[in-house]
Amino acid sequence: MRITSHQRRGRRSLLGFVAPLVLAAVAALATSCVSGPSDAGGSGAGAADEGDITFWTINLKKNFGSYITGLIDSYQKSHPKVHVTWVDVPGKDIATKFLSSVASGDVPDVVNIDSANLGRFADQMVDLGKFVQPNELADYQPGLLNSLRPNGSLIALPWYNGGAPVGVYNMSIMSKVGFDPANPPKNYDEVLALGQQVYDKTKVYGTNSIPSYVNGETAVLSYEGIPMLTPDKKKAAFDTPAAVAVLNKFKKAYDSHAIAPGAISADTRNFPQSLDNQQIAFVPDGYPFVLTSLENNSPTVYKNLAITKPPTTKDGKYLLLGQQTLAVPARSQHQAAAAAFAKFVTNGANQLAFCKLVAIYPSTVSTTKDAFFTDKTDTSPIGKARQLIVSELPNLVDGQLGSGKDAELSDALSKQVRAFMQGSVSADQALATAADAWNKALSGQ
Repeated sequence: MRITSHQRRGRRSLLGFVAPLVLAAVAALATSCVSGPSDAGGSGAGAADEGDITFWTINLKKNFGSYITGLIDSYQKSHPKVHVTWVDVPGKDIATKFLSSVASGDVPDVVNIDSANLGRFADQMVDLGKFVQPNELADYQPGLLNSLRPNGSLIALPWYNGGAPVGVYNMSIMSKVGFDPANPPKNYDEVLALGQQVYDKTKVYGTNSIPSYVNGETAVLSYEGIPMLTPDKKKAAFDTPAAVAVLNKFKKAYDSHAIAPGAISADTRNFPQSLDNQQIAFVPDGYPFVLTSLENNSPTVYKNLAITKPPTTKDGKYLLLGQQTLAVPARSQHQAAAAAFAKFVTNGANQLAFCKLVAIYPSTVSTTKDAFFTDKTDTSPIGKARQLIVSELPNLVDGQLGSGKDAELSDALSKQVRAFMQGSVSADQALATAADAWNKALSGQ
């Protein structure tokens, strides 16, 4: 799924760094929502109850300062021998700043790292399984928790995310082809067939999904069952006949206008066809930020949307764009206290308070049981999406590669896919060139 400039800004806000999405007035609400955070499973005996710990977050201070300080104040009140120093780091600086701290030995005790960057630091993190008991982990969504266990070690706890994908259909167009929202495409073969039907009958482009893997865009190859990396994450694994077949079927759909011509544009800030301008009919795999953009920028389109389940992977899963996590560096001198605080921040009650402040989604099952997520009286597209996303959480898995170089790899593949879709290279050539670029990047060349 390619996205407009409005949607790209929304993605960055929701997933990587939620703060810019929310007005300053919302930040003030944090104080009342977090006046008494729960300490469910957060405290322990001995060293877990004492120590001076440093807590790094990503881009939260500006709009969520009251929320975070509320968490810290509550925790320190119930753990008087623990003192927490909070440091908020700009998102673009987190990887570099943390790498420098590891090199110097002066590391934070609890660090917020997105899953796209976490992989490169896996060897630098404590196995939290040593401090957090299995019963304390039971509330986390298994698909999100298990993705944080490379080689069996739990290197971080899941925190918040931008939500699972949903199907977004403009019914002012889709009704002309007899589309039934109760029976949306279940896979990308059906997506392409529907896109062709839409174009043939309405001359409106169907959709704009192409098989690339750019951060924030649909990982179509993964949905099609194509492994992206070898199990050890040291080499590309997608240069296969199966991947060639996927690219070729998308090229056929592109050439016959089931996919919009602008889907191959590298400049998503000037994306020519979108739901906003009604030059495409649907997005089969949209994320919540798509709806926020449409509500704000195209209210007429927003009112005519149908929200459906998206396509799934071959094994019935939904891919998340990435998640925010909390990890404890191995060089921390207060590992037990840090682990206990990380568990507290990510417990169900505190995640619920956070979710009420901004359009994010929790990693904890208990949070989704609250009326905030289960209320079915909100029949707006965003309300329907929230209910659907919650139902998808048990089948949600982190779609990030976890290579530590996800953005670089994604860009290399996207460049070759665009060249192929334009007819400049064959599918075999595109995949071979992209795989070579991945292998060089992964080997440090």
